[in-house]
Amino acid sequence: MRWLAPLLLLNGCGSAPAIPPGGIVSNNPCIDAILAKIAAPRQIAAVSTYSHDAASGSAPLAWARAHPAIGSTAEEIIAAKPRLVLTGNLASSGTNAALTRAGIDVIALGVPATLSEGTKQIRLVAKAIGRFGAGEKLIQNIESAVQIPKQRAEEEAPLSAVIWQSGGFVAGKGTLQDDLLTHAGFRNASVQFGLKQWDILPLETLVRNPPDVIFAAKPHLLFARLKNTKIVQFPDRLSFCGGPMMIEAMRVMKAAR
Repeated sequence: MRWLAPLLLLNGCGSAPAIPPGGIVSNNPCIDAILAKIAAPRQIAAVSTYSHDAASGSAPLAWARAHPAIGSTAEEIIAAKPRLVLTGNLASSGTNAALTRAGIDVIALGVPATLSEGTKQIRLVAKAIGRFGAGEKLIQNIESAVQIPKQRAEEEAPLSAVIWQSGGFVAGKGTLQDDLLTHAGFRNASVQFGLKQWDILPLETLVRNPPDVIFAAKPHLLFARLKNTKIVQFPDRLSFCGGPMMIEAMRVMKAAR
C-alpha cells in the first residue's frame, strides 16, 4: 500500500489531469493509434503521454492532443478513476496488480509479432470498447493494403532488404516487420548477417555486404556509395507498433518494389 500516500497527495494538490471519471484510458501509444481509428468521439478519457509528443507518438497528433494525457503509474491512473485501462504487456506487474485491486479492468497488449496477431489485437481492443464494426473496418483496410496481385507475386522474385533503424537496430525473424517484408515481396536480409529477432547491425558490415533495399529513417552518408542498393525512407515510428501503422508500412514497402 505504499502507493496510497502519493495517491492522496495527487488528489489533494490538484495536479492530476482533467480526466473524466468512469472512462476508457490508454497509456500505450500503440493502442492510442488503434483507438484513433475505431473509437467513437468522446469515448476515450485519456491517452498516453507519449502520444502528445510528435517524436514518440503513433496516433495522429491532433487527435491525441484533443484528449488529456496520462502516465503509467498506479497513483495517476487510479486518481483518474477509469473503468477500463488499455496498457502494454511490458507495464509493471505491480502497477497492473494495484489497478486490479482498485477494481479497475486492465487489458495488457504487446507489439504483435505477425500481421495475424495484429488483427487479433485490433479485434480485442474493438470488442473491449464496444466498437466491433469499426475494428472490422480497420482490419479490412489492413488486409487490402497487404494484398498483392497473385500474378505479380508469382513473377517477381523476392528482393533482399533490411529495416535499419536509428542506432543500427534491425528487425529480424519473428518480428512484425519481418512478416510485413515477406508479405510485400522481400526477403529479410537480417538472416544473412546472422542477426537475432532484434539486433544491432554495424554500419560497416551493412555497407560491405548491402541488400537490394535498405529501409531507413535517416539514410547515412555512406549509403550514397551503394550504387546497386535502393535507399527508402522508412520512419522509425513504422517499426514501433502494429494497428494502422501496418497500412503505412506496407504502402512504403510495396512502393519500393
